[in-house]
Amino acid sequence: MNKKISLFSLSLLAAGCSIENTGQLASDTMTTESVKTQTIKVATFNVSMEALNYLPYDPTRKTLAQGPELITALRSNRQQIKNIAEIIQRTNPDIILLNEFDRSDDFAQSLKIFKEQYLAVSQNGQAPIEFPYSYQGPVNTGVKAPFDFNNNQIKGELPADTYGFGHFAGHFGMVLLSKYPINQKQIRTFQQFKWQDMPGALEPVEPSTNQPWYNKEAWQNFRLSSKSHWDIPVNVDGKLVHILASHPTPPVFDGPEDRNGKRNHDEIRFWRDYLNGEQASYIYDDKNQYGGLENDQAFVILGDLNASADEGDAINSSIAALINHTKIQDAKPSSLGGVASDKKNSPFAQYHTAHWGMRADYVLPSKVGFTIKDSGIFWPEPSDEGFRLVKDRQASSDHRLVWLELTLENK
Repeated sequence: MNKKISLFSLSLLAAGCSIENTGQLASDTMTTESVKTQTIKVATFNVSMEALNYLPYDPTRKTLAQGPELITALRSNRQQIKNIAEIIQRTNPDIILLNEFDRSDDFAQSLKIFKEQYLAVSQNGQAPIEFPYSYQGPVNTGVKAPFDFNNNQIKGELPADTYGFGHFAGHFGMVLLSKYPINQKQIRTFQQFKWQDMPGALEPVEPSTNQPWYNKEAWQNFRLSSKSHWDIPVNVDGKLVHILASHPTPPVFDGPEDRNGKRNHDEIRFWRDYLNGEQASYIYDDKNQYGGLENDQAFVILGDLNASADEGDAINSSIAALINHTKIQDAKPSSLGGVASDKKNSPFAQYHTAHWGMRADYVLPSKVGFTIKDSGIFWPEPSDEGFRLVKDRQASSDHRLVWLELTLENK
């Protein structure tokens, strides 16, 4: 039901491959072989590897996850996680963003187990896959704030009074996996960027009173990113590709003030502004460096953006403006499985990336630096042997892996 109708450079670079003591988790394990191809496959996948997925169902939603649930599931040889790994092995991406992968400790235990005991182990006869490089930074989900964000007269209450809805710090986190080196020192993160500092921000208003939903102090401290926004430079055979990763809040679970819908809109708008030269002058990162991406940079926007230009509850104009940006090319990946699983007779079913019937997950490369060779969504038809991996929510995830094969242009 619609409530409304209405981002990576090419240059020679020596990779910085160290783990910095900044509270961010990174793995830059060097390999002796370099990848020779100038064609890369880039993917995004909301894997549903978050704590609530491993707890008994609670219809009251009062049970709080504590953090170790994912590690416990990983250590129990969970079939759902094996299926996630098999999907990744089948598609064999060179770079992949995983949304909803919990970051519950500062030592990347969950990531280490997933890489070594699932991805690097053949699943159902598929070739193992290794990602020597990874980045898993902190996110806003579950980070408690001393404010009453949901206006229930209680301050600092989990999971609502946090900078991003979550039961613990790192809940619903993100991780980037790569076969190519990550330039660690040039990563930019925007976790602490304040929503109010975006010109023309859609500040939520309570319709019944026409007053701001958030009080002055809360609004002045409210962070835009529900998880984070990351600009991660990846060195692809000496050519720099900026991975622009995020996971905006779902535009629901609110009221007539539409605070989540407006936040989703502006989280997506952030990347649009980041690409627009002087329009990005207001943007500052977590090291207090200002500005956006330079015009000649190659990039790929990745993530579950929780919005569709054609369907769903988001303020459609923001995602529509992003995919139609003059610097972006949209391959519109499709699948036969999405059509076969459609229960709403949607004219957009072939483009759906979520089981409930919407395009929510995106791989959007820049026009600079890339030619799109192929694209797709891992969504097998019911008659396909691989359908068991997506047959229901419990099999793997409520989202599908989306991939693009890109040819890097030589300069």
